Amino acid sequence: MGSPCWSHDGLIVVSNPHKDKVKLTFSQGASLPDPDKLFNNGFEGNRYRAIDLYEGDSINERALNNLCMLPWPSTWPG
Repeated sequence: MGSPCWSHDGLIVVSNPHKDKVKLTFSQGASLPDPDKLFNNGFEGNRYRAIDLYEGDSINERALNNLCMLPWPSTWPG
């Protein structure tokens, strides 16, 4: 069983369902600006950042859309 992922000239984000949450992991998240503070997990590394969504959480759709629409250079590894 695979996980849904989105890519464009390389991996952008992977979605993983867990028992208590859904995790959106951005492959180059540490390199992205996050002015709306969407990232709430993955700060221990220097590449990935994640957004953990729990039942009942509200989603800032504008901020998530802005994050997904950032330029994703094909020269980025991943």
